[in-house]
Amino acid sequence: MASKSSIEYEAIPVTALNCSFRKKLGLYLNPTNAVAADWRTVAEMMDFTYLEIKNFEKREYPFEKVLTEWETRPEATVANLLSILEKAERKDVITDLKDIIDDDCRKYLERQMRKPVQVPVVDSCGPRTQEREGITLYDNPQGLTPETFDAFICYCQSDFQFVHEMIKQLEQTECNLKLCVFDRDVLPGACVWTITSELIEKRCKRMVVVISDDYLDSDACDFQTKFALSLCPGARSKRLIPVVYKSMKRPFPSILRFLTICDYTRPRTQDWFWMRLAKALSLP
Repeated sequence: MASKSSIEYEAIPVTALNCSFRKKLGLYLNPTNAVAADWRTVAEMMDFTYLEIKNFEKREYPFEKVLTEWETRPEATVANLLSILEKAERKDVITDLKDIIDDDCRKYLERQMRKPVQVPVVDSCGPRTQEREGITLYDNPQGLTPETFDAFICYCQSDFQFVHEMIKQLEQTECNLKLCVFDRDVLPGACVWTITSELIEKRCKRMVVVISDDYLDSDACDFQTKFALSLCPGARSKRLIPVVYKSMKRPFPSILRFLTICDYTRPRTQDWFWMRLAKALSLP
């Protein structure tokens, strides 16, 4: 078991902090405070915009939502959370909740140590080793050479026409890229969530997210995006590329705001759109 003094907060994601800590942290930060920094100050230091903070205000417990959104970002470690609280001059919070933080971190480290290095995973969807042997159209039946792709395309059904155009521009031209389009490339009959995780983490170099108003209501797109963002730091080089192809009425998703967007809605830059996207997907 890790001792308090040996805990390296930099290596521990905020997702390691449990519900009891989040509730108590909210009790300190949710109330409007004229003297000490409240959740708005902390949210601003987490790089949320004014409009995003105004939207968070509509929530009954705004800071819990702030923390949930922030923890999907690469910089969301326990060390950075403590640093933000310290810069906000809320050392009282750190002092009062330090034991809970350390306890949650120790439990997280213990869980990591208990994880097997390499064993077949069997879950409610069946043996994962079997799924890897044949989950896409051109997988080797014996699992010797699993099919790989340049990019996984995250999209909702209403945006499928644009995905068709993407296939035409990136696969059927000199770009010669190989895209993973779920409805076309994935075989039916296995667990959707397990297959999706396998494809994003192991089979695809990049992930393109087609953003639209309908994307914001898609549970599948939400899972795929958050899974890609939650990958360990070593896998984050598999960049996630947001694409906007039509005007939106709703706010752009805050969890993707820190990424550079490939925007098809601007007529002046439309001629460069496919070339820029192809180049980004071609990088090693």
